Amino acid sequence: MAATVTPSPGRARPAPPGRRSPSGGRPPRARRSPLARREARWAYVFLAPWIVGFLAFTAGPMIASLWLSLTDYDVINPPRFTGLDNYRQLMADPQVARSLGNTVWYTALHVPLAMAVSLALALLLRRVGRWQGFFRTVFYLPVMTPAVAVGILFLLLLNTQDGLVNRALRLIGVAGPSWTTDPDWVLPGIVLMSLWSLGSTVIIYLAALQNVPRELYEAASIDGAGSWARFRHVTLPMISGSLFFTLIVNTIASLQMFTEVYTMYFGNRETQNRFNSDAASFYVIHLFREAFQFLHMGFASAMAWLLFVIILAITLVQVKLGNRFVYYEGDDR
Repeated sequence: MAATVTPSPGRARPAPPGRRSPSGGRPPRARRSPLARREARWAYVFLAPWIVGFLAFTAGPMIASLWLSLTDYDVINPPRFTGLDNYRQLMADPQVARSLGNTVWYTALHVPLAMAVSLALALLLRRVGRWQGFFRTVFYLPVMTPAVAVGILFLLLLNTQDGLVNRALRLIGVAGPSWTTDPDWVLPGIVLMSLWSLGSTVIIYLAALQNVPRELYEAASIDGAGSWARFRHVTLPMISGSLFFTLIVNTIASLQMFTEVYTMYFGNRETQNRFNSDAASFYVIHLFREAFQFLHMGFASAMAWLLFVIILAITLVQVKLGNRFVYYEGDDR
């Protein structure tokens, strides 16, 4: 027969952690040691510059632009509250629709092409052996080139008569298009220019490829998988996290394309008269001109918030869909 133990009448059983005591109160929290409190204070001290910078240069301007988007403001006169008039005008403005369409088309062309070319270059870099460090530097150097210099450089390279691109095409018997004047070729020319700075994406893909375990390739080869099967069923799933990251980052950057295109087509009056600037009117360029050329600050703020909502919506869709296809190490799904 099992013995039963009765608690002594003068001693109460302690309440389990996280549960209320019989009297209805919670057990007292353990006090942090002086060292833990001192570390917490120093953590806030080191975080303070970022917090101040975020409030002063990000959150503050965002709140101010949201207020300005509801006003008529030209910098010279005080803001005049107009409600949602700027947003109604925004939806009815054909130039806004045209510039947004150009931006979306550029993003749809640039992002997949940039990712494909970067992955191909990373696959080649993985095979160069001891020269890998040299070529990594070569591919990354264009990223360090100032964007204004890139715009001027490609304005010369894409010149219809004397540009290096059309000269190279003539050597193989192909008549090069009018990259900067033909509306049908302006966007492809800008996409071609944007491939100049793929170095950061190439480096990310190369690092991801080098982390793929060789045992997986060996197991796939033993099972009879060819090169394409190994690439499809081993390489792509194992680097899907990097692909997903660059998809989001490149999409956001493409939707905010500004400096190179503005330098090429809107840098001065002569450039605007010589080239087809309507076909190169991107959304952020139109926003910039409304704000600083025409001083329509309220309207430009409404444009900025529309772009913010578009980027947020696209990113949320990408995250939602990407979770189904991205493989994370240790994921049991």
